[in-house]
Amino acid sequence: MPHFNLAFLGFGHVGKALAELLLRKSEDIHQENGVTWKVTGIATGSHGMAINPSGLNLQQALACANAGEPLSSLSSAPIIDTLDFIRQCGADVLFEMLPVNYESGQPAIHYIQTALEMGMHVATANKGPVVHAYHELTNLARSRGVRFYFESAVMDGAPVFGLFRETLPAARILGFRGVLNSTTNLILSRMEDGESYKEALQYAQSIGIAETDPSGDVDGWDAAIKVAALTTVLMGVPIKPQDVDRKGIRGISVEDVAQAKAEGKRWKLVCEARWVGNQLQATVAPQKVGVDSPLYGVEGTSSIVQIESDVLGKLSLIEEDPSPHTTAYGLLADFLNAVR
Repeated sequence: MPHFNLAFLGFGHVGKALAELLLRKSEDIHQENGVTWKVTGIATGSHGMAINPSGLNLQQALACANAGEPLSSLSSAPIIDTLDFIRQCGADVLFEMLPVNYESGQPAIHYIQTALEMGMHVATANKGPVVHAYHELTNLARSRGVRFYFESAVMDGAPVFGLFRETLPAARILGFRGVLNSTTNLILSRMEDGESYKEALQYAQSIGIAETDPSGDVDGWDAAIKVAALTTVLMGVPIKPQDVDRKGIRGISVEDVAQAKAEGKRWKLVCEARWVGNQLQATVAPQKVGVDSPLYGVEGTSSIVQIESDVLGKLSLIEEDPSPHTTAYGLLADFLNAVR
């Protein structure tokens, strides 16, 4: 029966959710996929790092992380830095869950390269490496006989990339349109109920959806890097977030939202890319959408992408109220698909 050693690079909300999911699904993974596993390494930015070739106790690691205690107390050997952790952890699969770098994708790209060169499969929830090094990392993985997967990079665990990779052979993607940023969708939904932009943003921050510095969301950078990831992978056109014509939601007022509501419409931060002649146009911008659009009914933190191909017309994928657990599932699915 195949056995795999797993390592976590990042142990925040998503990493802890993945640990909980692995524990909860352990028997299903064994029975349905014929796979056994143990975690041999966990690296964090704020709670230290731990490796143990015999396997770390995940329950104990979760307890340490939740209590703010250092994971280094669980380690069987000293660790110098992150690269040393990757080289020492003895993993067959690395889960990479670091914060995104919109501009360069580093240092995650370097860490993933190191893992792939050592013959590890890599599953990442990070959009940066997908946008800034998709072809390089995919080709490196292929040359080492492993996989570089990233289902959780866009729409959490919804199978956007897997759908294209596994079930749409020979399809040509002509374009896509969607609502891909949960924070802005939540803010605009609450503004429909009369809250000001500031009040809606403060609520999003209070529940952990928006960061203390919300500019990545409200100025459209998160949406732009998701557009770049989808365009790079699904349409075969590698672009960067800076190439996306981008406008955020800061200029949308309560009066604008009320006027749209009176017209039977809603404001959404719409992500789009499509061929116009021989030119690819990629945009992120607030738009008013009516009831005839599938984007209209997507509320709160939910998201949607509508993909248009030359064989199936328009195909929509909707994810309702995602959480760290749905992101974690995307990583788990990548692991199982990689080792099949």
